[in-house]
Amino acid sequence: MTTAPESIETRLALLRERMATACHRAGRDPATVELLAVSKFHPPESVALAAGLGLTHFGESRVQEAKVKIPQCPARLDWHLIGHLQSNKTRDAVALFPTIQSVDSLDLAVELQKQAEKQSRTVRILLEINVSGEASKFGWNPDRALAELGRINELRRLEIHGLMTLAPYTPDPEKTRPIFRRLRELRDACSAQLGAPLPVLSMGMSGDLEVAIEEGSTMVRVGTALFGERPRPTQRPDGPD
Repeated sequence: MTTAPESIETRLALLRERMATACHRAGRDPATVELLAVSKFHPPESVALAAGLGLTHFGESRVQEAKVKIPQCPARLDWHLIGHLQSNKTRDAVALFPTIQSVDSLDLAVELQKQAEKQSRTVRILLEINVSGEASKFGWNPDRALAELGRINELRRLEIHGLMTLAPYTPDPEKTRPIFRRLRELRDACSAQLGAPLPVLSMGMSGDLEVAIEEGSTMVRVGTALFGERPRPTQRPDGPD
């Protein structure tokens, strides 16, 4: 069922208020934090409603779903892949997504480079960091990410724009603060090593976006708080929101 226009509009207004309040507490300009609308499992009609309200950045978790959905959505939207990417899906991922946030290994980065070269494309990427060390989550160990950063930077079809993480689920958002702070510190270390800025910190979801913004997030990934409950449950309850 398509979400009613007023429902998305109301939720978006509340989200923007939450983001602005968090920015105010942190002494930040609200314009420095982007909202990524996570549209997985929601129909193209919901994407169109959100786009009509001024949203331009949308996130999908599964290449197969995106392959069907994106052509049915308004043109000129900025699509991000935020879910785990298997090597056998890299060709479609490069074709569909200008930004891939879930680059979680050097092997995957090399495969993306090969596909981007074949398609004469340049892909913006974020390195997914498993800050918490949870076995159920994908992503680089922070120390390994630093060690392999130079090799990733040599892949000329990939542009490293920043880092992404998934915080552990907790009903107390304050418990995620150390995770977000560590990602910001790692981003600063990566920037120093490269001698170039990495402007994007993708962290924070529906339940903990305020803490993420206070710790430096430049992009919060929000699904449920914008579109409402998904038509069917995700296969990874701890996955990108």
